[in-house]
Amino acid sequence: MQDAVAIKLIQTKYTALVPLMDERMRRQWAASEATAYGWGGIQAVAQATGLSPITIRKGQGELTARAAQPEIAVTLRLRRPGAGRKCKADTDPELLEALETLVDPVTRGDPQSPLRWTCKSTATLARELTAQGHKLSDRTVGRLLKSAGYSLQSNRKTREGATHPDRNAQFEHINLTVSAFQDRGQPVISVDTKKKELVGDFKNSGREWQPQGKPEEVRVYDFIDKELGKAIPYGVYDITKNQGWVSVGMDHDTARFATQAIRRWWSKMGSRRYRTARELLITADGGGSNGSRCRLWKVALQELAIDLGLRIQVCHFPPATSKWNKIEHRMFSYITQNWRGRPLVSHEVIINLIANTATQQGLLIEAELDTGIYPTGIKVSDEELALVNLFREDFHGDWNYTIAPKLRKN
Repeated sequence: MQDAVAIKLIQTKYTALVPLMDERMRRQWAASEATAYGWGGIQAVAQATGLSPITIRKGQGELTARAAQPEIAVTLRLRRPGAGRKCKADTDPELLEALETLVDPVTRGDPQSPLRWTCKSTATLARELTAQGHKLSDRTVGRLLKSAGYSLQSNRKTREGATHPDRNAQFEHINLTVSAFQDRGQPVISVDTKKKELVGDFKNSGREWQPQGKPEEVRVYDFIDKELGKAIPYGVYDITKNQGWVSVGMDHDTARFATQAIRRWWSKMGSRRYRTARELLITADGGGSNGSRCRLWKVALQELAIDLGLRIQVCHFPPATSKWNKIEHRMFSYITQNWRGRPLVSHEVIINLIANTATQQGLLIEAELDTGIYPTGIKVSDEELALVNLFREDFHGDWNYTIAPKLRKN
């Protein structure tokens, strides 16, 4: 028992002092502790510090030499010239080239690459290099990769797919249209559906400060909870006022769900801020429930235009450019930051987290649960579409059009 206490005491002192000591000081301190301990001191100190008994004995020898010749103590080197293990890259000149051949991105498409279909972990790389005659450990592989400028990296979303030839022209058209509406004091909104979320004690990406060692426990598997279901946040962002609305649906993301969210925004926020509005500009992605090819979207917009008494003009973003939609980086990104690391255990929690999202630039968001039923698979006939009072612009009428608040006559 006494030995255990003594070893624990040595361990405590060593842990406190080790950041302040170099290699020589560590072994000489350990040697002095071993000498003070008495019989069995070397083994006790080795157990407490993790240092090798050989290292501790070397330290004892240095202390003895210093006591005999104090004048040379200052000039002692940490190691004798040339001491220490040689770097693998020095003893094996072909090692770095072999390693880079395995890791280099060019090999991903090489059918002869031995790691084409294998995770390139340091352990895997070490096994493959050892098989090629370069014997080394996975830790050595990690050090070599870092010294060669490699690091652990995740995939980055940068490729947007094929670029439409009129992409830039559409961006310019949207910017000019938005500016014209703002100059006239008319509302301009950006709309989109945020990623659907499972409701319940599921893992949510990101980290949040918690007491150390007490992370919030969540389910292991992300199977939908049949009672709680899912949350479908559809957002409406007022580009001019930097304010937003989110309807959190429980059923399906359809065109009528999207227009109902716009209707709620107008009722709760828009109509109070734009009392003299005669028209409304909507910027939206080219796909999804508010897609440019969605017939139900146009029929639902006609119903909305009649309800609000506004001419509704729509500008769609070109294909594969959804990230440029203002709502993505001016509203949705901040909502994601605000609820990072928090399980979305109920619809009420989701509503509160959205509604309490704010920025230093003054972003204000209101949110509400939409318990409505929005069936899918609704077909819109040619006759129904023909009733929509739709006017297509000369430039890309499929992306840019206006719907007047009156049905067309047959």
